[in-house]
Amino acid sequence: MDIQKFKSEIEEIWENRTLLTKPENKEKIEEVIEALDKGELRVAEPFEGGWKVNEWIKKAVILYFPIREMEVIEVGPFEFHDKMKLKRNYKELGIRVVPHAIARYGSFIEKGVILMPSYTNIGAYVGEGTMVDTWATVGSCAQIGKGVHLSGGVGIGGVLEPVQAAPVIIEDNCFIGSRCIVVEGVRVGKEAVLGANVVLTASTKIIDVSSAIPQEYKGFVPERSVVIPGSYTKQFPAGEYQVPCALIIGKRKESTDKKTSLNDALREHQVAV
Repeated sequence: MDIQKFKSEIEEIWENRTLLTKPENKEKIEEVIEALDKGELRVAEPFEGGWKVNEWIKKAVILYFPIREMEVIEVGPFEFHDKMKLKRNYKELGIRVVPHAIARYGSFIEKGVILMPSYTNIGAYVGEGTMVDTWATVGSCAQIGKGVHLSGGVGIGGVLEPVQAAPVIIEDNCFIGSRCIVVEGVRVGKEAVLGANVVLTASTKIIDVSSAIPQEYKGFVPERSVVIPGSYTKQFPAGEYQVPCALIIGKRKESTDKKTSLNDALREHQVAV
């Protein structure tokens, strides 16, 4: 695939939607979605120590919707009515899929992933060996690394518009505790642990309280951080009230085996999991 050529063509269609009527332009969009589905393209990718968002690919995903027709999908006694195809050939791809896990075509799920009854949307990337646990959701264009555990009921937000908005990024070997919510382009660094019910948005204060002087972050959890829900006092016209935040209470020990330390990381800091 000539990426620069495809990029310029998608950008042209994005600026002039009348071009969507041409069959050859529909084929170009479909090729981009197929490349996403195979992991040949990514909405966001590691770049020089950070992450680069490929806005043109997000544009292709948005353009894919109007060129698709609504259709009835029947699975045994179940009936659906949608524009999007679902992923197939899980056995050949080496993915374990437990009923009723759903992944849309255009999401990439790497070998060794386990999908419990869950939902993965178009444009998402799920790395090798990751567990998407029961009723967890991986939103559109979210990037999930290798060896991640998304616990039961986790909500990883999706993003398509605005196209310049960054997707949620969960880096390798993270543990995201039950009922956590991570949205609005928050990035969680490698090997971090989020305790149950942590909520992270772009405006959430993430406060490192593990040393004498607190350090505040927004939109980013540093690598190997152990994070729990917290609150701080904020003054309003009606008085002082507690506002949610997230507290970094320490770091995972590198000497501890990753598999056994996911839950232990919280217990080491005397925090319930």
